[in-house]
Amino acid sequence: MRAARSLATLDEVESGDHLCQLLEPADNVVERSRAFVADGALFGDKVVIVGAGGGPARQLSDAPAPVVLDPAVLDGSLLAAVRREAASAGREGYRALRILRHVTAGHDGARPDSMLQSELDLEEFAADSGAMVLCTYRPADWDPPTLDQVRCVHPHHVGSRPAAPEFRVYRTGEGHWTVNGVIDSDGAAAFGAVLRSLLTHATTVRLVCHDLEFFDAAGMSALADAAKCLPDRVVILEGANDIVRRCWELSGFAAPEVPVVIAP
Repeated sequence: MRAARSLATLDEVESGDHLCQLLEPADNVVERSRAFVADGALFGDKVVIVGAGGGPARQLSDAPAPVVLDPAVLDGSLLAAVRREAASAGREGYRALRILRHVTAGHDGARPDSMLQSELDLEEFAADSGAMVLCTYRPADWDPPTLDQVRCVHPHHVGSRPAAPEFRVYRTGEGHWTVNGVIDSDGAAAFGAVLRSLLTHATTVRLVCHDLEFFDAAGMSALADAAKCLPDRVVILEGANDIVRRCWELSGFAAPEVPVVIAP
């Protein structure tokens, strides 16, 4: 079972990990990511580098030649491209796919909703395929709401730097997304954006909430609004505790027009 965790170094990356690495202004993306790429040769993984104009690939000459994907010139979606690389990796005898994604402002999906959907796609891909995906961001290049959205759908992150908001939504099985941590007024907007993106591509979204520590009125309102945003959609909260269930009812959200089911 996948679980959210922090990694001290990139040497700790495991199959199925989808990591967020936040770079300081002075950080060099190549040096910060070199260990991740180099371990591809060590473990027999196919390395794919995603970034505008090839991203950091040109500076990794000491590693086996990686596949380079520039989102600006792809024929189709990034998800389709990495799926093709995963299929060819199996035929070519590689153990798994290892993706380094250097996300730069103005490229790789300019709109916040595109950024979020691409990260959700990669999260699902990593969980279902066993690929390892490292996404690097410079916080100074992004507005805080966009950065909050993309961070909360990475179950793993590198280093000790705090990562807000204080919750994670990540894939833990076919049609299942686990929610952990705290969803309050600080994270409600990001939570709502994640749900709307998930509901755009599925008629039913099942959220496993056993590790959800706190869910306040702002979070519940975001859930209700997201569930109503498209017709014929339903959100199932599985494993929510009695306090969450009772607060949901007392807040007036347990109504027919709110397509949310709270299940044991």
